[in-house]
Amino acid sequence: MVTKEQILEALKEVSDPEIGMDVVNLGLIYDIQINGDRVYIKMTMTAPTCPVTPWILAEAQKVIENLEGVEAADIELVWDPPWNPSMMSPEARAELNL
Repeated sequence: MVTKEQILEALKEVSDPEIGMDVVNLGLIYDIQINGDRVYIKMTMTAPTCPVTPWILAEAQKVIENLEGVEAADIELVWDPPWNPSMMSPEARAELNL
């Protein structure tokens, strides 16, 4: 069975092309639930008007579904709580000089 750590590592391959940072270090992943071979992700974007949202969601689903032991990944886009820079990892804030 896949682990949350494996999922987070896979999601680090998905970057916001406008910012150049992966969705995990940006703090966009809010929740991960694993139910057998199905994975449920709750995530957000840096802004509701993000033009690459469909691409990021599709890439996230693809990298998760490519993991051994995952049959399907369901990704829910949420806006609560609203994303803010404090949700970023310390490394991401340092890299972006925040």
